[in-house]
Amino acid sequence: MKYVPTKVRRDLRLIGERFQQQRKLLNLTIADVAQRAGVSPTTVANVEQGKSVRTDSLLSIARILQLADPLVAAVDPYTTDLGRIRANQILPQRVRH
Repeated sequence: MKYVPTKVRRDLRLIGERFQQQRKLLNLTIADVAQRAGVSPTTVANVEQGKSVRTDSLLSIARILQLADPLVAAVDPYTTDLGRIRANQILPQRVRH
């Protein structure tokens, strides 16, 4: 079995809990989400339990739960302090015409 760091396990568990909360808010069953996402009910249950799944499966489930867009936006490096600083250093300050 592959070693998973404690912080990563915690993050997986939190993501799973939030996916489960969203599923319940949408009044969907695990079977509903699985069918719409094209994955097995076991995969949906694994996500909700904080277990590792394939990235494409996770994103398919997130799309059904209306969480994919915020998830993708959350990993935009230019929304971090460092990303904004580096963008200002790397990108030209003005454009010549």
